[in-house]
Amino acid sequence: WVIYKMSYITEIAEFKPGNEQERQDKKIILDFIEQYSHKVLFRENEIAHITSSGFIMNESLDKVLMVHHNIYDTWAWTGGHADGEADLLQVAVKEAKEETGIKYVVPFTEKILSIDILPVYGHMRKGKYVNAHLHLSVAYVLITGENETLRINKNENSGVKWIPAEKITEDYFAKYDAYLYNKLIKRARDIKAEKKL
Repeated sequence: WVIYKMSYITEIAEFKPGNEQERQDKKIILDFIEQYSHKVLFRENEIAHITSSGFIMNESLDKVLMVHHNIYDTWAWTGGHADGEADLLQVAVKEAKEETGIKYVVPFTEKILSIDILPVYGHMRKGKYVNAHLHLSVAYVLITGENETLRINKNENSGVKWIPAEKITEDYFAKYDAYLYNKLIKRARDIKAEKKL
């Protein structure tokens, strides 16, 4: 049997926005893909490009595994550039493993759980200046065990740790990051609650 993976464009098109921010961001992302389909999956598209993030949670959905990001100097989800890979879930899983050292991680659901346009300010990376641009971000919730061995990836981060979900607030995170992460926590918990019915 041949299993055909859904196209990333179809996956984004089928995403059901949960609020006005996602409705607008989804529309803009689909318009941008239409205009730049030949290079939207590559960071060489210096205006905007697709990224895929993994929001890693434990099975009980009360802790989040985060990395202390070298460039942003803050605790953050894992993820990265598509770099030509059209299977965005695979990108999220690969980045989660590379950035945290975990070996076993599974998608909570194969569906995209958040779509966002995220601004990136100009910065230095590996001795080169990277201009300000936009990340056309899709995000998945991933599940791993708290007993997994954690490892810092010095190229990407300076720390890896479990953070209780209730600490994902504006007291500890930038306003938009707290909004984004809490959106994912709520969606994962809502799906889990629905499955128990």
